[in-house]
Amino acid sequence: MERHRTHTKSKDIVAGTLLLAHPAMNDGNFHRAVILMSVHDKDGAMGVMLNRPADKKLGSLTGDFALGPLATVPVFHGGPVQDRQLILVAWESQPDGFRMHFGIEPDKASECLSEGMTVRAFLGYAGWTGGQLETELDRNTWVVAELPPDLITHEQDETLWRDVLGSQSVEWRLLADEPDDPALN
Repeated sequence: MERHRTHTKSKDIVAGTLLLAHPAMNDGNFHRAVILMSVHDKDGAMGVMLNRPADKKLGSLTGDFALGPLATVPVFHGGPVQDRQLILVAWESQPDGFRMHFGIEPDKASECLSEGMTVRAFLGYAGWTGGQLETELDRNTWVVAELPPDLITHEQDETLWRDVLGSQSVEWRLLADEPDDPALN
């Protein structure tokens, strides 16, 4: 399959940017992944996958959260790196932009939740060493996208990748709607 060029510069990737797996990506860890980036600099990059729900709530993971305000926070598989590490993230869209708190303590997450922010728990993360993400971008492994305005209300499952990728252009919409197995088309 010919890969559609993304024409993205790595400097365009800032905290709050989304990385979308290219439709031709065969890596099982990242197939159709939507990654919310938190860090990208000369030393590397880090983010969490938004569309890999673990079908658990934070209260069921550990007794520490069972009775508190974070008990009902959904848990996601954040990525293959340190997949037992719990990362709490809070975000909200504001008229002047996107506000995100990444890797916060439970007290801060509770405060964010009480302020109406979206809070998610992630097990593990997606990480790249210095220069690795730039190489992958040069190979068109990823599509860089702005956060959609409806991120907070959009289902964060397999439909997120298709909808965000498809909103980038007509060409991406066609690729996003292709089935995994063309024989099933």
